[in-house]
Amino acid sequence: MSEINKSIRGTGDVLPVESFKWQFIEDKMLETSRLFGFKEIRIPVFEHTEVFTRSVGDTTDVVQKEMYTFDDKSGRSITLRPEFTAGVVRSVIEHGLVNGALPVKTCYVGACYRYEKPQAGRLREFHQFGVECFGASKPSADAEVILLANTILMNIGIKNLSLEINSIGCPECRKIYHAALKEYLSSHSDELCDTCKGRLDKNPMRVLDCKSPVCSKIASDAPVMLDYLCDECNEHFDGVKSHLSATGLDYKINTHIVRGLDYYTRTVFEFVSGDIGAQSTVCGGGRYDGLVGQMGGPQLPSLGFAMGLERLLMVMKSQNTPFNPEPPCDIFIASMGEKSEIEATKLCSLLRAEGFCAVTDITGKGLKAQMKYANKIGATFAAVIGDNELMHGSCNIKNMATGEEKQVALPDGLVEAVYDFQINSALESLSDSVDEVETLFENK
Repeated sequence: MSEINKSIRGTGDVLPVESFKWQFIEDKMLETSRLFGFKEIRIPVFEHTEVFTRSVGDTTDVVQKEMYTFDDKSGRSITLRPEFTAGVVRSVIEHGLVNGALPVKTCYVGACYRYEKPQAGRLREFHQFGVECFGASKPSADAEVILLANTILMNIGIKNLSLEINSIGCPECRKIYHAALKEYLSSHSDELCDTCKGRLDKNPMRVLDCKSPVCSKIASDAPVMLDYLCDECNEHFDGVKSHLSATGLDYKINTHIVRGLDYYTRTVFEFVSGDIGAQSTVCGGGRYDGLVGQMGGPQLPSLGFAMGLERLLMVMKSQNTPFNPEPPCDIFIASMGEKSEIEATKLCSLLRAEGFCAVTDITGKGLKAQMKYANKIGATFAAVIGDNELMHGSCNIKNMATGEEKQVALPDGLVEAVYDFQINSALESLSDSVDEVETLFENK
């Protein structure tokens, strides 16, 4: 196959047969976020490169190795967003949102870009949903954001996830920790990978995030940040744990969570799945209290999370998570002849105005081929319009599942027949639900 007919390595297509799953997830995410008071924000897919180098951190793999950066025709350095947070911060500063009522609660969904080795659950173009909350410093804010992430994951049907939390302190207590960590790592400097040797002076905590087996083993015996927290950070972390415990949400402390971006402070967390192999983190986030000020805005406590849609879909596939079925085509109207084609177009317009999915032939197929097509697209009903039907003002409507046919008047009878079917289906579904409730009460 020619290169022009292949997607670029590390990217993928969402085909029509799968897109309803993405829509299901995105709708659940946005609706759940709305219940927590978060509203959608949409930002450009590219920013000035400095937006990311200034926020994400020049010691991170994202900035050092993975960003898609280029000069535009005016010679400005532009980068495709590798993550959303920095762009959202830029937007809320630019538009003065941080000067209004606080907290500002935003959510988003869209594509990000990182040049890294493609593998299961890790693509060069990937999609994220996330939230950012500006102007909330209390531990209850951390708990709320974590609870929002948990509620979203529950609402889309994912099971068997574990919540892991940590605190990486504030800049003040981290200075003391960095000194202790650097002293420990320096004694193993000959064993560290080349990347971590470079991190040792600039940001030794990055070594804790290294995926190299040798570096991971060294990191397992390293000093932990929790032992170096200042009183305020320790109190904050205790508050977060208390709020989570009050809701009954289980968690465990993982002292090696540092997250991959330099702007994080205090609380960091991850939701981890055991069902998708090495790329087990499906959601990660935490605080970034200094980022808004670092990017030129006011000093404002902030926090958020992001979750990858591709990874969520991998987990859902491995767990056989049910999706709401894709809405079917309600009716296919077959036509025979030019006049009936015009009538079919008119009838489809009337049905669509009533909220039904109505399809007719637009390729010039014969009647037999049209009926085959109606069956392939899963149409609930099919109707045939020809000269005889036009003359008598009526047609036969066929239930494609049962084969049952009945004659209806045009156009009102056609609309009424589809309405009746949907009403009866809804009543049957309601009856099944009532039976389930009655069974539950009987078993109680």
